[in-house]
Amino acid sequence: MAVSRKLHLAAAIIAFACAAPAFADDPRDPAMTPEAIARDRETIRRLNRAQLDYVQKRDAGYAQGWRDHAIGRDTRDREEDGYTADQRDYASARADYAQDRREYDRAMAEWRRDVNACRAGYYERCDRR
Repeated sequence: MAVSRKLHLAAAIIAFACAAPAFADDPRDPAMTPEAIARDRETIRRLNRAQLDYVQKRDAGYAQGWRDHAIGRDTRDREEDGYTADQRDYASARADYAQDRREYDRAMAEWRRDVNACRAGYYERCDRR
C-alpha cells in the first residue's frame, strides 16, 4: 500500500513538472503586465539574435570546411593526374630502355662475333667497330 501511494505521488509530481512549462505563455496570467510582455518580447528577440549569430558563424565554418575540402579534392585530382602522367612517362621509359637494351645486346653479339672471327684469323673483322 505504501509503495502504491509513493508511486501515485511520484506520478503526480512528474505530471505537474511536465505541465508547468505549458503555463509559461498563458495570456490570462495576471503577472504579464504590458511592461513584462515588452521585457519578455525583448528577451526573446535578444535570444533569437544570439541564436542567429551562432548559426551564421557555424554555417560560415561549415562553408569554409566545404571550400577547404573542395580545394583538397582538386589538389588530389591534380596530384593523381600528375601521378598518371608519371606512370605514362615511366612506362615509356621502360619501353625505351627495353629497345635500347635489345640494340645493345645485338651490337655486343656482333662485336663478340667480330672478336672471335679476328682471333680465328679473319683479320678484316678486327678493324670493324
